[in-house]
Amino acid sequence: MSDELELLREWDADAAPLTDPARDRARHRLLNAMAHPDQRTGTGPGRRRALRLAAAAVVATAVTGTAVLVGTDGSGERGAPGTGTPRMDNAAATVLNGAAARERKQEKKPVAPRDDQFIYSKRIIKETEQKTGEVETYTDEMWESVDASKRSLSMELGREMWEEPAGKGEGVWPPRKWSGLKKLPQDPEKLISALLSVGGSDDRSFSDRPKFDRFRAYFLLGALLKNPVLPQGLRPAAYEALALVPGVETIPKVKDSAGRSGVGVAYTERGPYQGKCLIFDPESYEFLGFRDVRTSASGKKKYTQVSHVVEWGIVDRVKQRP
Repeated sequence: MSDELELLREWDADAAPLTDPARDRARHRLLNAMAHPDQRTGTGPGRRRALRLAAAAVVATAVTGTAVLVGTDGSGERGAPGTGTPRMDNAAATVLNGAAARERKQEKKPVAPRDDQFIYSKRIIKETEQKTGEVETYTDEMWESVDASKRSLSMELGREMWEEPAGKGEGVWPPRKWSGLKKLPQDPEKLISALLSVGGSDDRSFSDRPKFDRFRAYFLLGALLKNPVLPQGLRPAAYEALALVPGVETIPKVKDSAGRSGVGVAYTERGPYQGKCLIFDPESYEFLGFRDVRTSASGKKKYTQVSHVVEWGIVDRVKQRP
């Protein structure tokens, strides 16, 4: 899936196109820029460059399997843009808190992956061309190095893409190392604070934060939830944290990849959500999958995507399956 990656090139139209390894490195840096916008590293882009690319990261990382929740720029569909009053959606909070309660009831203590292992996941993507109704189904697999020291392999709509090991001073978001995941707080408010703070705690409420922090919290929590394996208690905490983010709203009558009717949860405060959301069962609050929209490189075609993870596990090498 290259159309979203083409947007990265448009930020510097006079620059040479990125190579695949450069795109992989850019993904890591962009996610780290979202997680720690004030952090400076010798290997990362300059601050002006990072801020411009961070906007593109919202789109670019959505299709890499690293992050799923996406927002778009533009005038808001709901509420007046530019208002400083946080907007909460009680229905979204009900769904997300219900999903957290269900997860806590059913989750079991997972096996912690070693740093030298890989996290394997397989997802099914059903893509429908909006104008013609033509449907394509893809099976994508990923092998992600836990400590990012080895080459990782991912697929995008059936195409293989290699991810080079992280360089010195670089990392990935969300963290894959179990020690890094274990450090994240499981109190929802403290989890948000930890994601938004750099080098310490930041206990400001959302009403005292810039609006971009609301979107950043939503984006980073969504990326965290994409991890197929998390320490016990962290996933429900992330659901509860999402319920605290102003601008998160429910989207009714969303179909999942199996045709089941669900309710979507999306961030709408930055502009039209365009159908991008997480999908939950409206009664049991079971998480069903993701919904997204893709535009072709030419800009002439739009596709509705529905996806879900069907298998995951911990393996010792790339191409090995659980």
